[in-house]
This record gives sequence, C-alpha cells and structure tokens, in this order.
Amino acid sequence: MCGRFTLTSNLDDLQGRFQFDGLDKEYRPSYNIAPTQQVLTVTNDGQRQARLMRWGLVPFWAKDIKIGARMINAVGETVAAKPAFRSLIKKRRCLILANGFFEWRKEGKEKIPTYIFLKSKEPFALAGLWDTWRSPEGEVVQSCTIVTTTPNDFIAPIHNRMPVVLSGEAEALWLDPLTEDAAVVTPLLVPCPAEAMDSYIVSQLVNSARNNVPDCISPVG
Repeated sequence: MCGRFTLTSNLDDLQGRFQFDGLDKEYRPSYNIAPTQQVLTVTNDGQRQARLMRWGLVPFWAKDIKIGARMINAVGETVAAKPAFRSLIKKRRCLILANGFFEWRKEGKEKIPTYIFLKSKEPFALAGLWDTWRSPEGEVVQSCTIVTTTPNDFIAPIHNRMPVVLSGEAEALWLDPLTEDAAVVTPLLVPCPAEAMDSYIVSQLVNSARNNVPDCISPVG
C-alpha cells in the first residue's frame, strides 16, 4: 500500500521533466500528501496535460464520493480484471508525479516512518488510473488511484507492496492514448530496480496529515 507521498519540485522543473502543458490551477509543493488531497497528474489525449486530481478513485458509477478514501491504491496484478479498474486500464491511465513516498517499517511494536526516493533525487512518475464523477448536485470531480506491485529487494524489508515507479520509456507507453490493450500496458506494472532507490528514517511528524512542512522529509538519527 502507498498511503503518503511527496511532490516537492517546482513547476518549471516538473514541466521540463515530464513535458506537459501548463497547469491552469495553482500548484504548491507538498511534503506529506494524504488520501483525498489534490495530487498533480499528467494525462494524454493527444498532448500531455497536467491536472490536479483528488487522490482516491471515485468511479463514475459511484453513489457517494466517500468511496474514494478506500480506493487510493489498485493492485497491479489484478487491475485488468477488477470491475472498478478494467475499463480505466484501457483508456484512463495517468502519471502521478512524486519526489518520494513514505512507508512505516515495523520494529517490535513500533512503526518507524521511512522516506523512500530515487538515488538520483529526481522526481518520478507513479502509474495511475483516473476517472470523472458527477455528484447529484452536478459537481465534477476528477480522481485517481496509484497502482501498486510486489516490492523489490530494497522495499521488501519495509513493506510488502510498493507503488509502480515508471521508467521514462514506460511513461510514454503508459500515457499513449492509442494503446487500449491492457495486455500491452500491464507488463509495465513491475517493481523498479532496487539499486535505484534510497531511504532514511524521518520523524513522527509525518504521521499526521495535518503536517505539511519541509521537516516531514528531514532525516532523523
């Protein structure tokens, strides 16, 4: 499960890295992104477009937006078969931009918050799926979920799942609007190389979603 992550790069750097058109809403870096908050995504309907979406998928058929809090992740191994995701894997794939993510490593009765990132310290793209929902009052909500996979050797001692971190080539195929065959894109849903990752322990500050400050990603110890 991926339940918290960060996006701390400035918008110019993100545009240069992911080659998307400008964002028409205000973007702010975040040091502790939690479910139901806004996340920066990239979609492609012929050109790459940045969109702010609610994290926690609310399928178009949902009766209530609250379902999104339970749909922050999609299991990569079964995503093509699950009713909530099987149409999205064909036509509604997105990149969810991040600089790192948090997992809580168990040590006895303690849970130690750990910040995980690429050794290059570059921003990266998580594989995402998205949908559009309309409330009975007519409110339009675009929302997304992070696809997860089995852990690589680096993550395995910390957690039994990890988000799918896409490589540059995989990003292009994942976003390709002409690719609607799930069998073509599901092979992308694999762990990234363990040797590309690094981590350190952070403070308990990150435990509360109310805290969204640089100290959330400051190493301790």
